[in-house]
Amino acid sequence: MLPFAVTKRLTLAAAAAALTAACSPLSMFATLSPKDPSSMVARGQPYGAGPRQRLDVYAPRGAQGAAPVAVFFYGGSWDSGRRQDYGWVGRALASRGFVTVVADYRIYPEIRYPGFLEDGAQAVKWARDHAGQYGGDPSRIVLAGHSAGAYNAVMLGLDGRYLKAAGVDPRTVKAVAGVAGPYDFVPFDDPIAKRIFGKTDDPPATQPMAYVTKDSPAAFLATGDADTVVYPRNTTALAKKLREAGVPVEERHYPGVGHVRILLALSRPLRGEVPVLDEMTDFLRDHAD
Repeated sequence: MLPFAVTKRLTLAAAAAALTAACSPLSMFATLSPKDPSSMVARGQPYGAGPRQRLDVYAPRGAQGAAPVAVFFYGGSWDSGRRQDYGWVGRALASRGFVTVVADYRIYPEIRYPGFLEDGAQAVKWARDHAGQYGGDPSRIVLAGHSAGAYNAVMLGLDGRYLKAAGVDPRTVKAVAGVAGPYDFVPFDDPIAKRIFGKTDDPPATQPMAYVTKDSPAAFLATGDADTVVYPRNTTALAKKLREAGVPVEERHYPGVGHVRILLALSRPLRGEVPVLDEMTDFLRDHAD
């Protein structure tokens, strides 16, 4: 019989393989994955009236002084996902010194663009108003996300209209981190993009690329060069435009890494070969201070 630790490792590897092969729900992985040393300090807090306008909060253990605040948005093509399956991401970021908010947001078919951005802005407002209760510094907020969630995080950081409409000064966001995100995908050839963004009268205005200025927040942009879901050219194009505007950018391309693997590399058991968590949190911490 295999030792328990080995058996658990194999089970996690099987769960990861299933996710990679079929993009199946993260529930099994979230349950089995060893947890980083951090604490869930709030569950299901409402930031709006709807059932999907809820968030969870994770905090570092033994933090000295007020910690920077990270708001994380998960992916799922803007039509799936739930915060409960991303607690391991919240704990991972919290273990690196961030009071971390993991927010649900409304998805298709309830809403299309820009409804999820409006929800994201309200989640950031909640973080500004309440993070101090959990040891966070509301004047030092960073936004992060994977895939569709990376779009949400980066778009909120670059296009200040949504935060302003929510009553948040966009300058409160000190940096953004996008992991395997779509930032430059017009025309809308993909069925997902057509469904979510196709009703807009101004397609270019839906793209983060359109809002780069010299005052944009610092950006950590990461992708795997084997990603065939969201092509690495999205990261390359946005990083180039930000760099040309004089914005601090860290651009990372991980060899042989695909769309799901780069996400799973944030987890405690699977981060050894892809240093995205350490590189991302080092960058965000440097620019939040």
